[in-house]
Amino acid sequence: MFKDRIQAGHVLADILARYEGQRAVVLAIPRGGIQVAFPVAVRLRAPLDLVIPRKLPIPSNAEAGFGAITADGSRALNDDLITYLELTDTEVDEIATEVLAEVKRREKRYRGDRPFPELTDRIAIIVDDGLATGYTALAAINYVKKRKPKRVILAVPVASKGAEMLVKSQVDEYICPLTSDRPWFAVASFYGRFYDLTDEEVLTCIKKYELVAEGW
Repeated sequence: MFKDRIQAGHVLADILARYEGQRAVVLAIPRGGIQVAFPVAVRLRAPLDLVIPRKLPIPSNAEAGFGAITADGSRALNDDLITYLELTDTEVDEIATEVLAEVKRREKRYRGDRPFPELTDRIAIIVDDGLATGYTALAAINYVKKRKPKRVILAVPVASKGAEMLVKSQVDEYICPLTSDRPWFAVASFYGRFYDLTDEEVLTCIKKYELVAEGW
């Protein structure tokens, strides 16, 4: 059980400390992942940026998803679940189009005109606050891999066993201090304080990091 996302980030920072000075770039999955990534980036004295995938929600249950999409329109889909739900290609495309619009809005809101960081020959460390199904992280991994980093690391405080099985083989290193095989898994249940961040809180965290980095 983690006190909050910041404390969980310090746990990951201790594990990742060996990457200080190794040309790492920390990429948070917003919104919640930014608070976890902040202590990691500070500990490693590494650039902090964002990779922004978004869950594709099931029509009958917006809290659950059948995949995720990234800013370039690439999708990571749970094909078995799509078949089970009897979603047509048209329905999937309609949901993806709607979600992509929100991803692009967040890209503009969080990054402005700043381009995605150059990752060639660098170590990309993707950070989120936890993995339920793993498809959002998988979408982020695929997006980052296209930028040809030297290594891709996924670091999360907690994950379901199913999510771990999905993503672990897709990265060069997978870091997760707490994995659960409980049948009803919710990331929030592993935190004492867990809430949905706002856009403003994401931007505040980025500005706070920039102030800290100015002193290096």
